[in-house]
Amino acid sequence: MLPDEAATESVAVEQDVAAAEIAPVDAVADPAVLARLYGAPLLRMPTDLFIPPDALEIFLDAFEGPLDLLLYLIRKQNFNILDIPMAQVTLQYLKYVDQIRLHNLELAAEYLLMAAMLIEIKSRMLLPQRKSDDDEAGDPRAELVRRLLEYEQIKVAAYDLNAVPQLERDFVRPQLFIEQSNVPNWPEVDAGDLQRAWLDVLKRATLTQHHKISRAELSVREHMTAILRQLQSTRFVEFGDLFHGQGGVPIVVVHFVAMLELAKETLIEITQAEPFAPIYVRLAYTPA
Repeated sequence: MLPDEAATESVAVEQDVAAAEIAPVDAVADPAVLARLYGAPLLRMPTDLFIPPDALEIFLDAFEGPLDLLLYLIRKQNFNILDIPMAQVTLQYLKYVDQIRLHNLELAAEYLLMAAMLIEIKSRMLLPQRKSDDDEAGDPRAELVRRLLEYEQIKVAAYDLNAVPQLERDFVRPQLFIEQSNVPNWPEVDAGDLQRAWLDVLKRATLTQHHKISRAELSVREHMTAILRQLQSTRFVEFGDLFHGQGGVPIVVVHFVAMLELAKETLIEITQAEPFAPIYVRLAYTPA
């Protein structure tokens, strides 16, 4: 049972109101009257209802400390926090502390410190003050009011922060693993792709051949040097462009053999972006 519920069921008012009997009212006669107190109509529920001590075992755990309990008492009875009636607040606070001491002595230590402060402030307000001490002493409640206002601001800010959606409490962040690599993964050139590209080069070479019989000595090493020199000026060269301007079939064959020798010695790489894509030739090293 909550404190407000326990107080409502007891229907008792603090001080003189607590001893009075509240008689039900005929709702047909006057719907605005909630009850009658000593014959007088009660038009609204009192804001200073007495909380039974037995309810302390239930609701004291909800307070964060003595400041929280003190702020609850002030706000519950609509007291002005800048002008706290110390006599009433201290009396109610001490009643709660007495109940705490009966059930939880360790918890009561922290609340007893605040009770001592309230009694001190109450005593200082009762003592007469000299005119010369007015400026130096000031209001004994000033420090307590400052602490209560700061605590209330922090409490409201904490409540607002708690209302913000939090990770792993209100939502879950999805995680997706994507494998990435800085090194490009080029598809391997199939022997069939290389064969088809070579046949295409041979076909174009036969279209430009001349029926001139001559004897020439062709050097594979010279063609290897020419290929390397050509690849140094550009990053990639298409396979077919490597044979432009090479003349007849014998020269094209020697040029192709030179390219295979370079690939065998890992001086060049033969790659393609995807299957059935154009074949490209590039240097396997970075030129100086």
